[in-house]
Amino acid sequence: MRFEGTADYIATEDLRIAVNAAITLERPLLVKGEPGTGKTVLAQEVASAIGAPLIEWHVKSTTKAQQGLYEYDAVSRLRDSQLGDERVHDINNYIKHGKLWEAFVSPERPVLLIDEIDKADIEFPNDLLLELDRMQFHVYETGETVSARQRPIVMITSNNEKDLPDAFLRRCFFHYIKFPDAETMASIVDVHFPGIKERLLREALRIFFEVRDVPGLKKKPSTSELLDWIKLLLNEDIDASLLSERDPKKLIPPLHGALLKNEQDVHLFERLAFLSRREAR
Repeated sequence: MRFEGTADYIATEDLRIAVNAAITLERPLLVKGEPGTGKTVLAQEVASAIGAPLIEWHVKSTTKAQQGLYEYDAVSRLRDSQLGDERVHDINNYIKHGKLWEAFVSPERPVLLIDEIDKADIEFPNDLLLELDRMQFHVYETGETVSARQRPIVMITSNNEKDLPDAFLRRCFFHYIKFPDAETMASIVDVHFPGIKERLLREALRIFFEVRDVPGLKKKPSTSELLDWIKLLLNEDIDASLLSERDPKKLIPPLHGALLKNEQDVHLFERLAFLSRREAR
């Protein structure tokens, strides 16, 4: 069982090595990187490549680790008991399985994605240590122990919004997805837009990386935003010659709303254009 990338996902050699190392070690793969670099999609592509079911747990700021195991709905049970509902005699009717429970009892070895783990409370990762180590947990309401039929392939993403505990990090295989270079980015674009004109691709990538390199930019455009931008360029039939113009008045790229996502960065480019016009006089 090895991951070599897919037709829809360009995986660099070091990323492929990291995925396969985590599978071999049976350790969670902790993937970090800039937003939009394909961390979440990676789990989907790994599952597709090895023919495994995918179970996704998207973490929010209010998510608790217990929700990944199960939730007991005591309020519904109390209400049903007052209404004389027969279901009240079986407590299992009020236990909702979490994503870890689903992964543990899956008939096939699944890929379990725990997405954006750093969004939750700082104690969230620590609260999952025992379950991810032993691959089992206890259900107090029923007295049963849920054990994994087979150890799932666990993939965890983080946007580095907060530091993760050392005890949690020790149990993971870590990989940081570097931002793609121009050559890798060209391959990624080709997957999504096969047959794109070489000159248009070259000029679009030049502008994209120039935008990313502008000092003081609050939010650098990501891979997904580049793909959105190129889709718009193709849809509007923007010619490569328009992108190659060096007119200071046109310093802001056409359809820049796909690349620049806040007013501070737009104003930054407008100021740069103004300064370029002054220097050109």
